[in-house]
Amino acid sequence: MALSACSPGAEVEQATAAAPAPEETSEQVTHDSGLPSDAVPEVSRDSAVDCPYLEIQFVAETNGQKVTGSGIDERFDTPACVFWSYPEEPQLEVLVRHTGSAQEARDVVDHFAPVDITDLAEEPAGWSGGRAGGEAIDGREGAVYAVAKDSVAVVVLTNQKESVKAQLIAEQALTNLSL
Repeated sequence: MALSACSPGAEVEQATAAAPAPEETSEQVTHDSGLPSDAVPEVSRDSAVDCPYLEIQFVAETNGQKVTGSGIDERFDTPACVFWSYPEEPQLEVLVRHTGSAQEARDVVDHFAPVDITDLAEEPAGWSGGRAGGEAIDGREGAVYAVAKDSVAVVVLTNQKESVKAQLIAEQALTNLSL
């Protein structure tokens, strides 16, 4: 019979020796395939894949344009969805970004809806970010609605001028994904 409890530090030494080092047990988690905060969906216009969390009819009615095609980019943990109408550029792009931290989620939002040139967006409750109507952001013709909560960011880009359309689509995506 061994008496290891005779000295006060003996139990601590045994417990320390038995516990694996944190580096050995923790796995490095890569979110969204390690994509940078400014990553946009890469979807071919001739793709014919429905968005798993937004119905085509809802998108058409909310964004105000017929949907002639849709596709997804599965590099993102939640596939990014792209919808087309008659113009060459997408009518709508929806990104749901899962990041490693709240700061990374804010970086995604700030890339698409820079805080210094957009209006505050705080819907749905608990989410926060920015919104801007068409042409408010250099290089972008349409509106944007981008919000984050914890380590998740949602970005909706539309070729329409009204950010309320992007907001309604973002809210529906969040509801359908139970976020």
